[in-house]
Amino acid sequence: MDQAEQLRNIIKQQNKKAHLARVITVTSGKGGVGKSNVAVNLAIQLSKLGKKVVILDADFGLANIEVMLGIRPEYNLADMMFRGKDLKDIISKGPENIGFISGGSGLRELTNLDSDQIRSLVRSMYELDHLADVVLVDTGAGISETVMDLVLSSEEVLLVATPEPTSITDAYALLKTLCRKEDYDKERTKIHMIANRTHDYTEGKELYEKLNTVVEKFLHMNMDYIGHIPYDEKLPNSVMKQQPVSMLYPNAASTRAMLDIAMLLLNGQTADHIERERGLSGLLAKMFKSRK
Repeated sequence: MDQAEQLRNIIKQQNKKAHLARVITVTSGKGGVGKSNVAVNLAIQLSKLGKKVVILDADFGLANIEVMLGIRPEYNLADMMFRGKDLKDIISKGPENIGFISGGSGLRELTNLDSDQIRSLVRSMYELDHLADVVLVDTGAGISETVMDLVLSSEEVLLVATPEPTSITDAYALLKTLCRKEDYDKERTKIHMIANRTHDYTEGKELYEKLNTVVEKFLHMNMDYIGHIPYDEKLPNSVMKQQPVSMLYPNAASTRAMLDIAMLLLNGQTADHIERERGLSGLLAKMFKSRK
């Protein structure tokens, strides 16, 4: 029995009727488009709306989330997997009561886990399901194997792009790579696009329409538009100060835009028709299956 089959059997054994976290993966075709900023500030806005939120920093080795928050976590995911720490030990507390898990270099090593380590991981992820209403997975940029595994395993994806031509072409490249994957299910995966660093609503919508036109024509994929985040000087200022813009400048234009997107995600308009196999443990199970 291989690891993938072991993990699926464990999932079946532990698949009790219970509250499971809604997992949303935040990704982009290239770096520098504000993806991690979106993840952090969206988490804060979702928390302000009454949700328990945990961010999993899956941009392994770069620690973007902790840098943006100005918080150095004592432990990361690798400490749980290989150094005996519990899940609660590796969840650091951020502003507005959000939690975050630093990935370190952990997740790439999961393909080498033995059966006992697999059971430990699945039990831990089920525990996280009960600790959070929403889990935001902040991937690395681009189309690496780990990024594509995370996107493939997600029922909801936030694709962040800017009006820069390279951002648009790289976002298309990510979707094209996704579409070519054997395990990609366009009926199951809901992709929401966020237009970042736009001058106004019109520019954001035009960016979406430009990308969506070629996506529909050549990839035959469905992608919806969930909103734009305007260019806002307060946002890079907050990064320099290692504080989220939502906390440092609660009335900034970018902060209000993040709140709008959070409300759209919660009110069901963009995701209520998805029949999801929910929870982070389900996401990890699919990751193992895709690497079988």
